[in-house]
Amino acid sequence: MNTIKVCENGLQAKDMINELTAQGYDRENIYLFAHGEERSKDLTDALDTGEVGIGEQGLIDSVKNIFNKRGDELRSEFEAVGLSHEEASKYEKVLDGGELVLVATKH
Repeated sequence: MNTIKVCENGLQAKDMINELTAQGYDRENIYLFAHGEERSKDLTDALDTGEVGIGEQGLIDSVKNIFNKRGDELRSEFEAVGLSHEEASKYEKVLDGGELVLVATKH
């Protein structure tokens, strides 16, 4: 089961992450997405959330994403954490608008 939240900035993201952890989500299963790769990495590091990597995507998709455009990479990462193809496209467009997307998964 995934919970998806959209927020405008890092401060809102921090508050939402605290709410999600209070609901029983582990920080390593909360993924923060931003359109800018550096912004995404900086916020992920600062807010101590999970990173989408080989464990979520698999080796082949991880290597493919090195050569993909950012939009393709983001859609692939969304799908790797459990979103459908349609949801991945929808939330990639949200990122295009400058907002942040949080995806929390329970295992």
